Amino acid sequence: MPSTVLCYDRPAERWFEALPIGNGRLGGMVYGGVGTESVRLSESTAWSGAPSATDVSPTALSMLPAVRRLLFEGRQAEAQRLAEEHLLGRPTSFGTNLPLPRLRLDFGGGVCRDYRRRLDLGDGVVRVEFEQDGIHHLREVLASHPHGVIALRLTADRPGAVSFTAGLDDSVLPGEVTTTASGVAFSGHAVESLHSDGNRGAAVEVRVRIEAEGGTLRRDTGTGTGTGTGTVAVTGADAAVVLVAVGTDWAGDDPADRAERLIASAAGAGYDVVRAAHVEDHRRLMGRVSIDLGEPVDLPTDLRRERLARGERDDDLIALYFQYGRYLTIAGSREDSPLPLALQGVWNDGLASTSGWSDDFHLDINTQQNYWAAEPANLAECHTPLVRFLQRLAEHGRDTAERMYGADGWVAHTVTNAWGYTAPGGGMGWGMNVTGGFWLALQLWEHYEYQPDDEFLREEAYPVLRDAALFLLSYLVPHPAHGWLVAGPSDSPENWYLAPDGTPCSIAMGNTVDRVFAEAILRICHQAATVLDLDPDLRERVAAARERLSPFRIGRHGQLREWLDDAEEAVPEHRHTSHLCAVFPERQITPRRTPELARAAEVVLERRQAAPGWEQTEWVEASFAAYYARLLDGEKALAHLTRLITDASEANLLSYSVGGVAGAEQNIYSFDGNAGGTAAIAEMLLQSDGEEVELLPALPSAWRDGSVRGLRARGGFTVDLAWRDGRLRQARIQCDRAARTRVRYREATIEVACHPAEGLILEERHFTT
Repeated sequence: MPSTVLCYDRPAERWFEALPIGNGRLGGMVYGGVGTESVRLSESTAWSGAPSATDVSPTALSMLPAVRRLLFEGRQAEAQRLAEEHLLGRPTSFGTNLPLPRLRLDFGGGVCRDYRRRLDLGDGVVRVEFEQDGIHHLREVLASHPHGVIALRLTADRPGAVSFTAGLDDSVLPGEVTTTASGVAFSGHAVESLHSDGNRGAAVEVRVRIEAEGGTLRRDTGTGTGTGTGTVAVTGADAAVVLVAVGTDWAGDDPADRAERLIASAAGAGYDVVRAAHVEDHRRLMGRVSIDLGEPVDLPTDLRRERLARGERDDDLIALYFQYGRYLTIAGSREDSPLPLALQGVWNDGLASTSGWSDDFHLDINTQQNYWAAEPANLAECHTPLVRFLQRLAEHGRDTAERMYGADGWVAHTVTNAWGYTAPGGGMGWGMNVTGGFWLALQLWEHYEYQPDDEFLREEAYPVLRDAALFLLSYLVPHPAHGWLVAGPSDSPENWYLAPDGTPCSIAMGNTVDRVFAEAILRICHQAATVLDLDPDLRERVAAARERLSPFRIGRHGQLREWLDDAEEAVPEHRHTSHLCAVFPERQITPRRTPELARAAEVVLERRQAAPGWEQTEWVEASFAAYYARLLDGEKALAHLTRLITDASEANLLSYSVGGVAGAEQNIYSFDGNAGGTAAIAEMLLQSDGEEVELLPALPSAWRDGSVRGLRARGGFTVDLAWRDGRLRQARIQCDRAARTRVRYREATIEVACHPAEGLILEERHFTT
């Protein structure tokens, strides 16, 4: 059986060695210490900042024509200066997600033996076992979605052997720690002054309740201001359960009431009920997909990663990484999650929130990549928070569209927050990503494609997509020389080019990334309106605008141009390749339909990697793997997956943005690499475009024998695959409803009909002529 367990033979000493748990809102990083157990707490709505009506520059609309004119006249440096002065956003209370106090349990005891620490992805439970002073200790830690709490159970094989002191400490939030009759409480506010004004933010309440079996529970009546002087002590218990709940007022709730209700409900149910409900709920999602790429290796996970980095084979570690991305998606994003996955999911290491980035929602690939795995990896429900978030973003973006561009519809740029920020970012080179919101909105159509539901399309997706198209119809302008409709002024995030006079510039008209998402939104709006039989006049306008979009162009190096003009890159080693969104997630460039453009996309990848100082980081490796999977090159896709695991993921397999890139002083955890890696693996094994399902499109030679069960394909199909000696052995295809599709294996295709009650089985012989 393939491995689904991360295991270690020592406690974690660093955040990047701790094991993540989450219930879609509340997250914990479990260290598994012997003398001291630490659980680093985070919660998705613990945000600093507040809504603001002053983020859009008051001079943006009046100066927009001048910036466009200068760019069309080839006066890029002047346009750059004018855009910096008048177009950038002016965030005053943007904010960031902030980490919560640490749960700390202090134990006594002597030398530890036979230590084992593991996270079982199948049941979502962290287990820590060891022997100390002749006593066998077992701890379990989980984050329950049904009960909304983190639960720890501590047991020993000798009566009266469980003793510890519990407290909350090490908080960056201003507030107070107090003791209660049964535990510890924290009351504070998520405020900070780097990304906000230091005064505004969500109220946060943390409650810790201890249920001891036998022994005594003693309360320290002291209080503290976030330093944890208020503690409770358990002495001589047979076992103990520690429950943690968090409430905030981000959505107008009473935070203390929420936390206390959750604690009371979980305590009333008891640990066994909480655990059973958690495991059943978690397995319902996690168990949908299995994958086997090779024999498991019986070594600690960190040692396996080090062996892979030395060039030793461990295909099962790649399968484990695939399932880990699914696990993290489940733990971080559930149907009722109030917010989607942020830059760090629901696990905040305190580094992104204290850097220039902010632990927010980046719309120039990171938030999108966070959800790349949701549909193909059979976790459609986990997409739901992003759907709601997009609806709110579109609502807030209407004001920005009107005030900044005088346009219909809605717009959002490069970054957004828990409060609905939609203005440009505050810096050149990245802030003016005008189609960032539309890139994210493609997730609505993807959700529909994987499980067609006309009610979802009509009520939830189409209004957002329609209004995105209305913005583009207002915003696109004719190029004076070619007549093409082009977007701008905007960045190709986050890259810079050299103007003819050698000046580094970022603002331009007609960037390829904008062309890709303009085409996508207009096409999808037309398709959706046709399915729903709505808005015939809009369909005509959209079709006419699509015909006038600029074509893709190949540059002097044989590369796909990033900008409309054949400009040289000012930063040739740059991590962003935004124009390759035409390859993935879009399919506007494919090896079979547009081979010359596909080769030009490969040239971009080759040139980036060959440039001295190439900014290799986690989401880059994941996106390169996805690109190469779409380009049908399994060997290169696997090479980038391997680098993602060995060069951009840590001992606990969490992906990170490498220190020294994008202003990061040290490695900073980012969720996107894990989800992006899972999506890339799925893409290597199964691809679909709504008309065709392709089996094993980018299977690398190293994965000679294997199988995968439960992958999803567009059109409502679930696919199981098995292969031997690098060739298809069997494909089992099931469908949500009766449907026809075309199935491809290598260069052969067949038309098939699928019925829900029967499904169908295909073998390699079906594709031979």
